[in-house]
Amino acid sequence: MRKLVYYVGVSIDGYIAGPSNQWDFYPVSDQMSAWINARYPETLPTHVRAHVGLEGTPNQRFDTLVMGRGTYDPALEINVTSPYAHMRQYVVSTTLGKIDDPTVDLVTEDPVGLVRRLKAEDTGMDVWLAGGGKMAASVLPEIDELIIKSYPVVAGDGVAAFSGGFDPTLFTPTHRESFDNGAQVTWFTRG
Repeated sequence: MRKLVYYVGVSIDGYIAGPSNQWDFYPVSDQMSAWINARYPETLPTHVRAHVGLEGTPNQRFDTLVMGRGTYDPALEINVTSPYAHMRQYVVSTTLGKIDDPTVDLVTEDPVGLVRRLKAEDTGMDVWLAGGGKMAASVLPEIDELIIKSYPVVAGDGVAAFSGGFDPTLFTPTHRESFDNGAQVTWFTRG
């Protein structure tokens, strides 16, 4: 069975984006960018990959993406309907009327059922939970691993990494890497 992995960047105070879904306040260095591009190239949007020399680069870890509407909306704002065309894409939303792109599936039902179906597939790669905080909280029981890019910045307000009811869930840190910009990436497994 493949894993559901929440791979996401967070501020010191636990926000994955600002109040208007901005994320450009994270201090990403050339060293960290090169590391991300080498290890997780599929996490860069398709329309960005050509600009950083990753066009046609094979996926390393994920072949499927699950995201909430708040994560999908920024792509729509720049007229990109398939932000991760190099992956299977699912947008979970009860408020989005339709998606005008056959490569992106709109899911209006229970996201836990979707995640369970995806995890049961045998593709050889994991499922990337890209966000947002409400989505992550709704599927928390199904998250097998966290890969948290922790940036040395306080956002003050924004989209919380998990935004739902009180549900303490234990994860164990298994590895950590540090970068020249003060950021760290930490891997956590459930339990």
